[in-house]
This record gives sequence, structure tokens and C-alpha cells, in this order.
Amino acid sequence: MKPVSVMRKRIISLVAPLFAVMTALLLSTLLIAATGRNPLMIYHKMLSMTFGSDYGTGQIVFRTTSLLLTGLAVAIPFRVKLFNIGGEGQVLAGVFAAAFTGILLPPQTHPLIAISICSISAMLAGSMLALLAGWLKVRLGINEVISTIMLNFIAQAFVGYMLTWHLSVPSTVHTPEIVQSAQIPMADAVIGIWRNSPANMSTVLALAACLGTWIVIFKSTAGYEMRAAGLQPEAARYGGINTDAHILKAMAAGGAMAGLVSTNLVLGYKHFYEAGLGSGIGFIGIAVALLAYAHPLWIIPSALLFGFLEYGGLTVNAYVPKDIFMMVQAVTILMVLVLTKKPKRP
Repeated sequence: MKPVSVMRKRIISLVAPLFAVMTALLLSTLLIAATGRNPLMIYHKMLSMTFGSDYGTGQIVFRTTSLLLTGLAVAIPFRVKLFNIGGEGQVLAGVFAAAFTGILLPPQTHPLIAISICSISAMLAGSMLALLAGWLKVRLGINEVISTIMLNFIAQAFVGYMLTWHLSVPSTVHTPEIVQSAQIPMADAVIGIWRNSPANMSTVLALAACLGTWIVIFKSTAGYEMRAAGLQPEAARYGGINTDAHILKAMAAGGAMAGLVSTNLVLGYKHFYEAGLGSGIGFIGIAVALLAYAHPLWIIPSALLFGFLEYGGLTVNAYVPKDIFMMVQAVTILMVLVLTKKPKRP
């Protein structure tokens, strides 16, 4: 019976996301038809302006890059049964720290050093914010959902104050530009594709982060202990595993991944911080992680799907409201949760 049960779980884990996506797309088809538009025409335009276009593909890659990292920001703490809702604040802390560091660096700094310093600064900023929530959980028993939400507001208030009163360029809502040596090259300048789109070489870093996270979680002793601490905390403690330490490590690592979004948004694209940069990415990252079952490699197709829906909705906004495709994202996650929910025993 046990092998059958394991096989059943694996089949459900594979089929549930596909069924959820198909159900959500069916709903979007009905909504599009309700607006008086031909769903097939809308989907054709959507595909031709996204994956059928070099620029559109670049836009999807750009959005997917950020979602890979915010997905990891949720997935890593989820391994120890923590729900990191603080991606928004951690991304904000990271992009601001990267911009602030990039402004202060000497112009003659070597590019590799400049990019590394800005990236590490951003990771530390996001990590410290998440680590504070982890510490409150371990020391005071405060639920991480509540603390991370509150820390989002604190991060927004602090960064808003710093930008408005100290760092904004006159008559703008953005900081000065970071030094040129800290700027990550655009994809079209390096590999000659996705021209004029915001896609940049930070995508390679995001993919490497997914692969590295998978190796650590599933192929290392530390990862085994982390998963054990999440699955059976009492048994893990009895076996000599410091579960509190893994909680802190998981939250810190998740925050660092969120902070690393700055490589895409600041170092690779804007080259400065502006009000609202990265807004919403942290919350979509929750959906990305849930659809991928918090698996670091499954996050790649999950983030690609949400990146496609996000930009695809914009491309057909003149024909149907883009909010329809926001509903598709929400319905997809709800369906995954429903399909994978264990029934209560009578």
C-alpha cells in the first residue's frame, strides 16, 4: 500500500499544476467571451506579441528573472514550514541598498568588484529584514506571517523617507544613477537577442540561484537537516538538529534571494532606484512558489508562466482588461491548493 500511496502523491503533484492552469485558462476564456471579444483572437495576439516577438520574449525573461528570485524567497523558508510574506519589503530593501551602494562606489571600481559589492549589499539588506522576522519567531514565538507583513510597511516607510528627503534627484522620484562599472550588461549587448527589451544578464545569476538552492536543499547535509526540521521538528530536535538555527538560516537565505532582485531591476535595468520599483513582485513570488510546491527547479517554469501572464495581459490590454489575467494567476493558485489539500478524516 505504501508504494501505491507514494506513486499517487507523485501523480497528483505532476497533474495538479497542469489541471489548475487549464482550469484558470478556461475561466479566462469565458471572461474574454463575456467582454464580447473572440478568445482565440486574443490568445493569438497575446502569443504573437510575447513569445512570437523578440522584444516580447525579452520582456517575459525580464519579469521571469525577478520572479525566480522572489519565488526562492518564499520557497526556502517554506522548507521549514515558514510562510515568508515579506518579499515586498525584502525586495525593496535590496533594490534601495544596491542603488545606494552603487552611488557611493568610486567610478573607477572594477566592474566585477562593483557588481559584487552592490549585490552583496542588497542581499544583506533583504536578509537582515527577513532574519529579524525569524528571530522574532524563535525568541518570542511571533508568527512570521504577521511580522513579515509589518516589516513590509516599515521598509516602505524608511525607503520612502530616505528617497524623498535625502537621495532623490531634484524634481524626480528617483536616486542618482549608480556608477557605470556596477551596471550589468543588457542581454542584447552580450548575446544579441531580446533587443531593446529590459532583459539583462542577471537572468544567468537567477537561474544559478535556483540550481544552487536545489543542490543545497536536496544534495547536502545542511539541506537534509533543514527539510527534517520542517517535516518533523520534534523528531529533528531529538536527533540533535538545531531547528531554531535552521529557521534563522532559512529566513536569512530567503531574504537574501529577495534582495538579489536588485541585480535585475537596479544593476541590470534602471541603474537607479525610483519610487515603486519592484512593487508587487514579492507577492507574485508567493504564487510562483506555491505553484512549484516550493521546489527550486520547478520554480523556473512557474516563474516563466507568471511572467508570461503578467506581460501578456499588458499586450492585449487594449482589447480586454489585463485584470482578467491577474484573475488567472489567482485561480491557478487556488486550484493547486484545492487539488493538493488532504481531505479531513471523519
